[in-house]
Amino acid sequence: MNIEVLQRGAKATARPAKADAWWHGAVIYQIYPRSFFDSNGDGIGDLPGITAHLDHIAELGVDAVWIAPFFRSPMKDFGYDVTDHCDVDPMFGTLDDFDALTARARELGLRIIVDQVWSHTADDHPWFVESRTSRDSKKSDWYVWADARPDGTPPNNWLSVFGGVAWTWEPRRRQYYLHHFLSSQPQLNLYHPDVEQALFDVGKFWIDRGVDGFRLDAVDFMFHDRRLRDNPARLPSGVMPLRPFGMQRHMFDMLQPEMFAFMTRLNTFLRPYPDMMTLAEVSSEPGAYRRCAEYTDRQAHRLDMAYSLALMKEALTADRLAKVLTEMHDAIENGCVCWAFSNHDVVRAVSRWGHPLLHHRIALTLIALLITLPGAACLYQGEELGLTEATLTHADMRDPYGINFYPAFLGRDGARTPMPWQANARFAGFTTSQAPWLPVPPEHAERAVDVQRGDENSLLHAYRRLLHWRRHHPALRDGGFRLLTLPEPLFGFERYNKDEGGGGLIAVFNLHDAPTLLARSLLPPRARIVELSDFPLEIAPDSYVIPPYGAVFAYLDAVLS
Repeated sequence: MNIEVLQRGAKATARPAKADAWWHGAVIYQIYPRSFFDSNGDGIGDLPGITAHLDHIAELGVDAVWIAPFFRSPMKDFGYDVTDHCDVDPMFGTLDDFDALTARARELGLRIIVDQVWSHTADDHPWFVESRTSRDSKKSDWYVWADARPDGTPPNNWLSVFGGVAWTWEPRRRQYYLHHFLSSQPQLNLYHPDVEQALFDVGKFWIDRGVDGFRLDAVDFMFHDRRLRDNPARLPSGVMPLRPFGMQRHMFDMLQPEMFAFMTRLNTFLRPYPDMMTLAEVSSEPGAYRRCAEYTDRQAHRLDMAYSLALMKEALTADRLAKVLTEMHDAIENGCVCWAFSNHDVVRAVSRWGHPLLHHRIALTLIALLITLPGAACLYQGEELGLTEATLTHADMRDPYGINFYPAFLGRDGARTPMPWQANARFAGFTTSQAPWLPVPPEHAERAVDVQRGDENSLLHAYRRLLHWRRHHPALRDGGFRLLTLPEPLFGFERYNKDEGGGGLIAVFNLHDAPTLLARSLLPPRARIVELSDFPLEIAPDSYVIPPYGAVFAYLDAVLS
């Protein structure tokens, strides 16, 4: 199928084949709009601010932009509590501003992906306002309601991710409602066909507005056990977990099999729009990599891509990466993985995975690893600058998750501080207001875009070189994949062309803070070392010396028949 000739909205009998889809092997750049660029001086980033700096993103060499929620919201969870799915919150601009953003993206050859928060809403959403008033209202069953136990306590032992029980009492209905996160984020009842249709109508609204993909938030939480059975205990081994949530095996409050049928129905709904992409956020609960495979199984006609938070919370070691790639085998072979090391919910990767004095080397190795893994890749704003996790005072914190667990857990604010655009400008050029919504760390200003743009040896230019290099190697976008057997701390794999004759690329990484030898005998005889300017290599008689957090790349010549 030639998807380029199909107009949006034209009828199609099936979703595009994997090789034909624009998202296969794509690189996506995630924007957290509150922190990207403030165009009107109120201290908060906005849609016109994104439009003003789309050139920066396009110059990197990415394919698409994912924009975190900008919908109407009370902002108790900073946009992931939605009041109106089909409007822009005034702090971010207007629908006209969104249209201008998509138009400029089209001019630059960028696709637009938007969040769809379909697991829950804000408690001031009109749907919930009606649902909570009475058990007899038209939307009475649009949310998850349950009677109290005989002693007045919640219906079961389910817990909120953000702390406390997962149920809140509503006196007007004399019932409890379910919320997996804040009590102001009531859980939608996706078993109700009218709820599903209302969400698909939301999707249609944004498709008609010109978006190219949906990132589906918190998919593991979309369905619950209808019998409301108690979760069994997960006894802590040694250290008591920070959150009581970790003391349960989440068999019934999430991870329900009904999710698969929903995904197939969503796939069916999107058949008239073959150029649309769906990307699932998969939680870090056990079995995350298996779920990535199941959610993106092409034969079952479910979602197009998935990424897991699990890898963003684990140590970057050769052994762990090899295990992850092995666990991801089915997703790589039969689905589509989107790899990401950072986003707005986790500690920035350079701070999480290595030595503070080697942040530049770590950042280089992370991008090289990210763009050579099989599947798509997602960058989070500021990764291209090597931004580290910001340390905030308690007074500066805004994240309710972090505030609830402070000081043992500092929350997500450290990854959400504003983008630095100009090193010598106030607030690093993010805003002209008296103060941005989160402070700009001085060490981030030193890594501002204008400084790195003028330095060919900067991380920003290295990102551009590596992303453009990837574009010229088909094996990296849609080639096959084989792990190499290497001694720790080395980790490597082969990406091979699937066409006749083969050929491809080998990538080997030193995930250690000391130089490591790679014996030549560990590489195939037909491997030809390619020296990239950002990865210098010392050649010894029988081996290559890979610097700390360095890499070796080799081309594989095609086999001639």
